[in-house]
Amino acid sequence: MQRKNTGARKIGASDDRRSSRTDVTKNRGSTPTPLKESPLPQKFPLPTDDSILVCPVGGVGRIGMNWTLYGHAGRWILVDAGSAFVKSPDENGAFMPDPRSLRDVLPRLDGLLVTHAHEDHIGAIHHLWPRIDCPIFATPFAATLLKGRLAEKGAQGKARFKIFKPGDSFKVGPFSIETVPITHSVPECVAMAIETRAGRIFHTGDWKFDPDPLLGDPTDFARLRRVGDRGVLAMLCDSTNAERDAGISSESEVAANLAEVFRTRRGKIAISCFATNLARLTAICHAAKMSGRKVALAGRSLEKAEAAGTEVGLLDHRHTILSDSRHLKGLDPHEILLVCTGTQGEERAALAKLARGESWRLPEIGPGDTVIHSARAIPGNEAAIEEVMKLFRARHVEVLMGLDDEKPLHVTGHASRGELKTMYELIRPQFAIPVHGEADHLVAHGALAQECGARTATLTEEGDLLRVSRDGVERVTKIRIRHLAALESSGEKLVPFEGRVGMMATIPAAPVVKAPVIVVRRRSRSARSGARRAA
Repeated sequence: MQRKNTGARKIGASDDRRSSRTDVTKNRGSTPTPLKESPLPQKFPLPTDDSILVCPVGGVGRIGMNWTLYGHAGRWILVDAGSAFVKSPDENGAFMPDPRSLRDVLPRLDGLLVTHAHEDHIGAIHHLWPRIDCPIFATPFAATLLKGRLAEKGAQGKARFKIFKPGDSFKVGPFSIETVPITHSVPECVAMAIETRAGRIFHTGDWKFDPDPLLGDPTDFARLRRVGDRGVLAMLCDSTNAERDAGISSESEVAANLAEVFRTRRGKIAISCFATNLARLTAICHAAKMSGRKVALAGRSLEKAEAAGTEVGLLDHRHTILSDSRHLKGLDPHEILLVCTGTQGEERAALAKLARGESWRLPEIGPGDTVIHSARAIPGNEAAIEEVMKLFRARHVEVLMGLDDEKPLHVTGHASRGELKTMYELIRPQFAIPVHGEADHLVAHGALAQECGARTATLTEEGDLLRVSRDGVERVTKIRIRHLAALESSGEKLVPFEGRVGMMATIPAAPVVKAPVIVVRRRSRSARSGARRAA
């Protein structure tokens, strides 16, 4: 096989030395180890006028820590700056890229653009400011959450925020940004059309097509089609559910099912959900009111998200949610509903404390009561979640893991294959760059993009630097991404952390290409069959 000097490999291209199977491996865990010196290049090239540089600093080969750099005409923007869970039996906390890995970029960074207010997209910002000190472009809800976190760090009023509403357009250096309202499991979520003199890139962020969202703007399909009509060079798109053929589901369906559970159970109910899923919180409050239950929040992140949602006008639960969970004590069991943090089995979260009976502020959960896990398990956290649920089951508590009699009590916030196909029909990119997913998600997405007409689908590792132009997608170099962690054992002070989890794709019986870029080309039978084997 003819090998390109970029280090790229084409799935399905003929190679007599290769076995019939493509092996894609991934490491779900991350353990703190000493930082090691890297022989990999550290220097970012200067972006030119005739192309767009793209670097997924995080968010490929893993779920979490989404960072994407775009460079053009000598300047850069960063879309999202999230964190990921530290998955170690001895540590709790979050880790994130070390800004020193981006030292060539930071003096030329014109803005940090936020697609939505989830931890894997904003969780690093308050930790890393002012190491990353540039204007922060965010919607009112995301900005309010971030301002609160920065205030806790003693930086109140110091960071420069540029507030936009979903659907707004604005300039950041040589980049023209058009935001497109799109539905997800948090309000004010946007996709971004990034326009330059060299062409247009569409960055979806996290998304799904919810036909009946409870909160926030619906997806603007007309605008998505107009973006596609103007021509899109490349699309960086969410891959989380690229292997799933599930039908489209709505938050409104969950609301109806929760109301039925609340009505039919006679004991106390504790439900866990992601703190920023304000639509789910709205559904819980409405269902509680219909069933005569009083609602209290347990967990600081829930309280902060609810306060931020109220401040920007997304919520009005002042007459529904009790000001203190201690007010639940003394009520009859069928009147009590507790909304808890701890969807991922976090040891110090409210749900885990409730399972261990360690919180004097919360009502005891025991026989005849119900616990509802109304969230997805982030890959790698399944065991921790199950340990918490075992404690409840041992106390004869009914545990509902996202379903009640096959009725969903949680719906995903990520697009399945059918929705991805619709997105490709609307945007019609020449090139696809799957992001936000583990190795198998990215490979499945690459094959689907090929079926949908993309000329190429490029799969990357974190730190791969790509050049996108009308001629195609080329891997330029590899940047070593170091990491920092905010650990409980260090008092959440940032410490060096090496828990790099990348996508490693090796083709047996062929020379191993370090940090490969895999290109899935359409109109090639061998490419299609190879991609299916990889998936």
